[in-house]
Amino acid sequence: MILTCPQCQTRYQADASQFAPAGRTVRCAKCGHAWRQAPPEPEPDPDLFPLDAPSAADATTSSSITHSAAARQDFGIRHHPQPITKPASAWVEKVAIAGGWAGLVAIILLIGWMALRFRQEIAVLWPQSSSLYAALGVPVNVRGIEFSGVTYRRDVEDGQVVLAVSGNLVNISRREQTVPTIVVTVTDADQHELYHWSFSAPKSTLTAGQTIAFLTRLPRPPAGARHLKLRFATTPE
Repeated sequence: MILTCPQCQTRYQADASQFAPAGRTVRCAKCGHAWRQAPPEPEPDPDLFPLDAPSAADATTSSSITHSAAARQDFGIRHHPQPITKPASAWVEKVAIAGGWAGLVAIILLIGWMALRFRQEIAVLWPQSSSLYAALGVPVNVRGIEFSGVTYRRDVEDGQVVLAVSGNLVNISRREQTVPTIVVTVTDADQHELYHWSFSAPKSTLTAGQTIAFLTRLPRPPAGARHLKLRFATTPE
């Protein structure tokens, strides 16, 4: 049977056979409150029929004797049943849920780290991702090839000025890349275009990590040329 302390509402599991018909005094192990606990109502036996009810005097006498005996029996008795504990499965379920959330967070962090670590390879295979990386402040090179060490100088050959532009092409991806046509644009002091020309690199493809040098020359460059820009042509020129 289940006992509930009227004072602190702590619940206990007790053996109903330990309770006399008149009940017995029990004490809460948590708050120390004592109360008289009646036994559970017996379930009626459908095969038995009640006898004639006893007289009022017999009932009073019987009740007094029973109460007196129960009082003597309960005198000095302190019953300390054990509180009902929650099943261990509830804790196992909470631990499993917490572990599942921790695993999900770890997977998300791992995916984010890989997306940044291999962003160049991802951008080459999926050029549309470049806009997302740019929004995150992490620009990428969708072609997988970049310029490095670009320099220019003015030479005089046969009495005329020649603009020589040199540098390196580097395959920064992990796969072989086709080298597109290179376009050189010269601009004035206000960044206005004055002239542009295109040329092909010494090699049409670059293996992963390969670097090659290039050189292009422009006879009689515009007099007002102050800056130059290099880019890859989107279509053959």
